[in-house]
Amino acid sequence: MSLTRSNFLRASLLGAAGLATGPFIRAARAAIPAVVHIATEAAFPPFNMQSPDGKIIGFEPDMVAEIARRSRLNCVMVSQAWDGMIAGLTGGKYEAVCDSISITPKREQVIAFTVPYTTGSSGFAVMKDGGPVLPGNGTQIVLDDDAATKPAVAALAKALSGKILGVQVATIQNDFLTKYLKDSITIRTYASGPDVYLDLTNGRIDALMASSTNIAAFVKRSKGDMIRTGFTFTGGVLGLGSAIGLRQDEVELKAAFDTALTGMIKDGTLRGLSMKWFGTDITPAA
Repeated sequence: MSLTRSNFLRASLLGAAGLATGPFIRAARAAIPAVVHIATEAAFPPFNMQSPDGKIIGFEPDMVAEIARRSRLNCVMVSQAWDGMIAGLTGGKYEAVCDSISITPKREQVIAFTVPYTTGSSGFAVMKDGGPVLPGNGTQIVLDDDAATKPAVAALAKALSGKILGVQVATIQNDFLTKYLKDSITIRTYASGPDVYLDLTNGRIDALMASSTNIAAFVKRSKGDMIRTGFTFTGGVLGLGSAIGLRQDEVELKAAFDTALTGMIKDGTLRGLSMKWFGTDITPAA
């Protein structure tokens, strides 16, 4: 939805009458622009990635295209490095970010979020030959459950003692490693997700931590050389699922996105996209 004639006239009249005080200025800024630019990393498969011809493809581009169709918005996805993504949003470089960004209390202090479009977990990957053996065998631990978290973390710390773990910078997985394992391991951060996997493949790190769905994509690409292992974790510092991030004054745009996403969840469209790209349903229940 572009800036409507009525919204434009309303903002103009308020300004002319000298009534454009703080709340009215915020309302005018929150009007949806003719083109909604949405930033993504284009390097986080299968959520988002570049095709050989340079097109941004994946679960999130397909989702955004459907949101645009339902909301009658002109949404254009643009590539942006992960470590500057939220700063670019708050600085006005684009209107939204869609890059499997988890909802966390820390991020909610800076930006607004739509309703979540995925629920997921985070875990570990190692090389099949020579990688550390981690406890858990895929058992999911909810970090809000201290009784389950403490022994799981203790077992991981023992298995990973002295190891180098790779993780993408400024991610919830980095927050997890820093909070729970920094005294047992060396944490090596990377600007992009694919670089973490590259260093694991080349033996420069012993293990990595990432979202379970992202790990699954790279494990599949490795054709058996890389494996998922250990506990998976959710909740706590790992957030409440992924959502589209917006500036806090983008009230109209958030409402439009929320309406479209809620409809896609209810009618099964979002589940269909999840099955297409992940082979499993990682979307919220209707």
